[in-house]
Amino acid sequence: MKYRYRINPSLLYLVGLLGIYSPVNANLMSDLTIEITGFGERRGQLCFSLFSSSQGFPDSKKDAIESECVKITNNPMRVTFNNLPSKTYAVAVFLDHNEDGKLNRNFMGIPTEKFGFSSNPVIKSGPPKFGESAILVVGRNMNIKIKLQSIL
Repeated sequence: MKYRYRINPSLLYLVGLLGIYSPVNANLMSDLTIEITGFGERRGQLCFSLFSSSQGFPDSKKDAIESECVKITNNPMRVTFNNLPSKTYAVAVFLDHNEDGKLNRNFMGIPTEKFGFSSNPVIKSGPPKFGESAILVVGRNMNIKIKLQSIL
């Protein structure tokens, strides 16, 4: 006696989904591209810090997993962080007009250079918390936009 098996297309779809989300693909690395707008004139450099936890966010370059300054060449500017594990990150960026590598502040501690954060949180008093700027980076390529702002 011969048996005929009929494969349910829904079952094939489910098996395919399980393959996509299997632990084998859990190590998929992502590229995070950040587009910066709102800096006005093309003078100075943009300094970025990428954080994977709240420790040191947003000021401590030593606690950032990546930190770099790049000369302004275009408007808008784009910077890419490559080969990031899928997880939650936050980005802090500032416009460094005098290229000293620091976010300059006045005598009251208020930034005198433009700055921005991932998720573009509204700044009320002081810098945002990590959770207010957090983004979930998943997939091969992720793009976000950060608009620079100033207090003064």
